[in-house]
Amino acid sequence: MTDQVPASGTVHWIGTGLSTGGGLAELCESAGRVRVWHRTEERASEALDRLGLAGRAEPRAYTLDRLTAALAPGDVVVSMLPAPEHAGILAVCVASRAHFACSSYVSEAVLEQVPAAAEAGLVVLTEAGLDPGIDHLFAHSLVARGREAIGDGTAASYRLTSYCGGIPAVPNDFRYRFSWAPLGVLNALRSPARYIRDGAETTAARPWEATRPHLVDGETFEVYPNRDSVPFVEQYGLPSAWKPQTFVRGTLRLEGWLEAWGAVFEELKAGDDARIAALAQELATTYPTTDADRDRVVLAVSLDVAGPAGQAWSGSYLLDLTGDAEESAMARCVSRTLALGVRHILDGSLPSGLNRAAETATRSEEWLRELALEGMDFTLRVDS
Repeated sequence: MTDQVPASGTVHWIGTGLSTGGGLAELCESAGRVRVWHRTEERASEALDRLGLAGRAEPRAYTLDRLTAALAPGDVVVSMLPAPEHAGILAVCVASRAHFACSSYVSEAVLEQVPAAAEAGLVVLTEAGLDPGIDHLFAHSLVARGREAIGDGTAASYRLTSYCGGIPAVPNDFRYRFSWAPLGVLNALRSPARYIRDGAETTAARPWEATRPHLVDGETFEVYPNRDSVPFVEQYGLPSAWKPQTFVRGTLRLEGWLEAWGAVFEELKAGDDARIAALAQELATTYPTTDADRDRVVLAVSLDVAGPAGQAWSGSYLLDLTGDAEESAMARCVSRTLALGVRHILDGSLPSGLNRAAETATRSEEWLRELALEGMDFTLRVDS
């Protein structure tokens, strides 16, 4: 592996959708130069005006070829585009010796390019948003605290749950507010979920059919598993001597969501791609995201550990934020966490190769302290 490519100080931020917020403003303060890329230069300028950043970043019209021509060694490319676009952008980064960052789950197509990026001395930062992102930080912190209290070699059992959701601050009849593309929301529901329940691996072919009530700080929500939770047992560093009774990462919704979405689920069962795409458009029209309404983000991560001799330890993190006229809660959580990761690429403190947010307990605690200092409100509760 070659030495890490020093950061040039230039950041290329591609896309200004619903998850772009105050994090971009922070980078305009800390980076030497920020270029914001949109479909046209006019759209990029409009986005900067909307965010109050006119004159603080350079608007650019995005194509992959134009980005390639603009890259210099050590630049940092931040992709806010849909996840399928990341692999192509990363390939350009590797060829140009530029670092790469996004808030999305790492895909197989991205993983395939990580060895080449690491060999070239480049940072590939992924899963550095809200969920995934802050949820990883919370989990690493709780697992480290639990290990210290119970001991790695203790034959303990544990329950770890991590639920996150973007919901309307004022409940509506649909029990939801779109904080990302409706088609992405629907397709996520069409993907099977693997998790651990009652000590055994379980798969829900239709995740919403595994919905159950979940109490958070005295408020009842509805939660369901999503994606594949099982690999995160190892990623979060849970001791092999501990046996999971429950390990699930999932989505949180307002109470009544399951009933309100009944007609949507019937459409999803049919599995027709064209119809689902059309349904996404219909839902976007029927339930638009406007400047007047406000969103709420709830992220609840908890770990309960029980040892054979009566030892017990419990810890939980709760993030519960409501958006305001300046910034949605979702944009705040995603963009500011991602910007924090980019700043650590700029200062050289992230290692070359793949980084999923902060992948150690020590670094997670550092990131949490930094997010708290930047006004990200969350609470930690520990019982032992």
